[in-house]
Amino acid sequence: MQRVVLDSGEIARALKRISHEIIEANSGVSDLIVLGIPTRGIHLANRIAKLLSEIDPNFTSDAGVLDITLFRDDLVAADRRIQPTVIPGDDIDGKVVVIVDDVLFSGRSARAALDALIDFGRPKQVKLAVLVDRGHRELPIRPDFVGKNLPTAVTERVNVHLAEVDGSDEVVISS
Repeated sequence: MQRVVLDSGEIARALKRISHEIIEANSGVSDLIVLGIPTRGIHLANRIAKLLSEIDPNFTSDAGVLDITLFRDDLVAADRRIQPTVIPGDDIDGKVVVIVDDVLFSGRSARAALDALIDFGRPKQVKLAVLVDRGHRELPIRPDFVGKNLPTAVTERVNVHLAEVDGSDEVVISS
């Protein structure tokens, strides 16, 4: 059984709100870098970067990619498919980095992202933006920007479908 909990319009509004919150929390867009976690976090980060530039034309950076594969504690070696990390401007030192992911669940992906990020320098601040926070944290990780808090049962699955990957935008819960 599946039910849609966010449609394309609701996803667009959530990302627009997150973008405004990022600008407000950072007092503008100076020294701001947006990095998406593969796979869907990249597409969400690209959308947020586009919205940031529409809201404040001083934001001219593309979103980057932060591959966390080597830092995950839940993958065996055979499952690891490393993707390139792309840091806009090639430097995170002294910058505010916003890491973007689709769903926050246990917190392990966010922890892996922090570990991966530190290999590239020392940011001034790191913030986490997620489209969906479904709870059930195993680590003390809390997002700074959330599209939707979605209480779920541990046994349920939350699937984010994005047009860039899946042909349409929606968030679905299945049991």
